[in-house]
Amino acid sequence: MRTRNFFATACFALTLLVGNTSFAQKEKSVMVGGAAMYPSKNIIENAVNSKDHTTLVAAVKAAGLVETLQGKGPFTVFAPTNAAFDKLPKGTVETLLKPGNLKLLQTILTYHVVSGKLTSDVLAKLIKESKGKAVLKTVSGGTLTAWMKGKDLYITDENGSSARVTIADVNQSNGVIHVIDTVVTPKS
Repeated sequence: MRTRNFFATACFALTLLVGNTSFAQKEKSVMVGGAAMYPSKNIIENAVNSKDHTTLVAAVKAAGLVETLQGKGPFTVFAPTNAAFDKLPKGTVETLLKPGNLKLLQTILTYHVVSGKLTSDVLAKLIKESKGKAVLKTVSGGTLTAWMKGKDLYITDENGSSARVTIADVNQSNGVIHVIDTVVTPKS
C-alpha cells in the first residue's frame, strides 16, 4: 500500500513537472542575458535571471522597488544592461546604492518606467502620430522622448542623452521590458 501511494505521488509530481515544463516551452519567450524571459512571469521574476541585468536588479532591491515591479501594472520598463551602468562615471553606481541616496536612486530607476504596456508597435505608432517624436511621461514624473532611426527605437532623456533599444518587446505578465544600452537620467 505504501509503495503504491509513493508511486502515485511520484507519478503525479512528474506529471506536474512535465506539464509546467511543456507550458513554459510553449510560451513565446525572449532570451535576455542568457535566460528565457517568460510572458507568464512578472518583471522581477524574469529580470533576476538575466546575467545582463544584475546591476539593475541590485539597484531595484536597494531602492525598495521590488514589490512595486511585481505589482499588477502594467508597466513599460526601459531596462539598462550592466554595460550601460558601466558607462556611468566611476563610482556612480556605488554612490547611488548608499542608503543616504535612496530618494535619488528611486527617482532614477522610476525614470526608466512608464505606466501602461507600450510595445514597440505602440511606440512606433505614437512616434508616427507625433510626427517623429513621442513624449512619454515616466513614473518619476519626468519625460522621455521616443524616436526612431531607421528601424531602431531610441529614447532620449531630459538631458539630451539617448539610449538605443537593443531588445524590444520582452513581454511580462505585468507589462513589457525594452532592454537599453545607456542609463537615462532626469533633469537635475
